[in-house]
Amino acid sequence: MSSVQDEFGYATAVDLRQAYAGGDVGPVEVARSVLERIDALDRGINAFSVVLHEEAMAAAKQSEQRLRNGEARPLEGIPVTIKDAYDVAGHATSMGSLAFKAPVATADNVVVERLRKAGAVILGKTTMSEFAWSGLSRNPVTGVTHNPWGHGLNAGASSAGAGAAAAAGFGPLHLGSDGAGSIRMPSHFCGIFGLKPTFGRVPFIPVTNNDYATCTGPMARTVADAALMLEIMAGPHFLDHTTCESPPDAYLSKLKASMKGKRVAFSLDLGHARVDAEIAD
Repeated sequence: MSSVQDEFGYATAVDLRQAYAGGDVGPVEVARSVLERIDALDRGINAFSVVLHEEAMAAAKQSEQRLRNGEARPLEGIPVTIKDAYDVAGHATSMGSLAFKAPVATADNVVVERLRKAGAVILGKTTMSEFAWSGLSRNPVTGVTHNPWGHGLNAGASSAGAGAAAAAGFGPLHLGSDGAGSIRMPSHFCGIFGLKPTFGRVPFIPVTNNDYATCTGPMARTVADAALMLEIMAGPHFLDHTTCESPPDAYLSKLKASMKGKRVAFSLDLGHARVDAEIAD
């Protein structure tokens, strides 16, 4: 891969926003470079169930025009991927299963719609474990998703493709979901940052039936990028009666707050669950 492709592939969303504002680079150049990187490397990783080349380039061109016109939105021209559990208009939502014929979505999922309206460029849909019910990065539709750090190693699940894509430099922002570790596991396995937000912070539509355990959250290589993404996704929605009524906080700007004088508590056993000494060593 060329250094240019590597530079844009691993560029953060925060850095891209600054570069766009300064006219140093444009969304079209970035989208083309990241798509070329995906085409060159994803065969050995398999992070995508579908790559939306034409749609992504068309969106990037629109973002470039908005930037020229001074109409930039918060995520203008920023590449993002969508877990295949979420509807993207015009494309099938497979859920990683052959149990039913995957329906073609007629509209974007609410969170996808928020990202798109904020100017994000959707690169494609990422792989997941079947019905999001295992911790292994494979499903019968797309096969095995490999950890970018080692071919054949588990990338975590169920948001396996999102974690692998983030680690491989397939754009800065990635949409995942987590009920029992489906953001946290791939983030840990792939060496990125992922956040399972407070329940109700991000609308989950249709409302989950698994004891309200699943949350939608950001996956990225930096905390700042995840904060920026969460600001866009969060907030109440009338179709999810469990969402918090309060608007999202200014997560990105609050990262600048100093930690000086703060104290961190840590327990080896939480008062009841002693860590095995041999394992701890």
